[in-house]
Amino acid sequence: MLHVIIVDDEEKMRYILKKALLKMPGIDVVGEAENGEEAVKLVETVKPDGVFMDVEMPGVNGIDAAKMIADVDPKCMIVFITAYQEYMPEAFELYAFDYIVKPFQLQRLEQTIQRMRLLKPNLSPSSSSEALPHILLKNKEGMAVIHPKDIILIQREDRSTMIITEKDRFTTTETLSELQEKLPAHLFLRSHKSYIIQIEKIKRIHPYGRWTYVVQFEGTKEDALLTKEKAKLLEERFNFTIGS
Repeated sequence: MLHVIIVDDEEKMRYILKKALLKMPGIDVVGEAENGEEAVKLVETVKPDGVFMDVEMPGVNGIDAAKMIADVDPKCMIVFITAYQEYMPEAFELYAFDYIVKPFQLQRLEQTIQRMRLLKPNLSPSSSSEALPHILLKNKEGMAVIHPKDIILIQREDRSTMIITEKDRFTTTETLSELQEKLPAHLFLRSHKSYIIQIEKIKRIHPYGRWTYVVQFEGTKEDALLTKEKAKLLEERFNFTIGS
């Protein structure tokens, strides 16, 4: 679960952003603030994973607040959401996690959230196989129970969803979006509109055209597609360049 706070002097904007964030699985909005000073106090109190913050606010603005938040919690991911592009260079000098220009698209916000899930420091190291719950799958024969760690990839084909493990293949009536909500975000990536892949099972990635890659896995001869946009998420997480 990602715990975030929203900082904006406009109540309407806080409402819109909160509504958008709560549509995404695994997001908990744990507080709101009207200005930078309140934001810093809130970070000290609730210790969120991330802050979605406007730049131009009365009193302490977003840039100055970000500097103070970095002193309180340098691992807190700060996402600026503002109508002004001119603050972008200064924001990234502060190691801002992201910079979104208003009015924002929901898809743009989803991209940021997915990056935050991948990079959240306390997910991968502490998450053991035993701690992950099994998931229940609906299929034509009834139900199937499977452990997330056993899943290598999930693909959409012939109007059905195929789940591939090292030993079995399961067909389910559930969509990729429904399954994505059930799977731990630190392990799985929606690599393409037709694929979900387990990151730990990746063996090799190689180019497939100009904007796409092919992913090969341990434990299966099946492969999956990876868009250039989603490849950037893997590059940021593992600090390497795909194709280099």
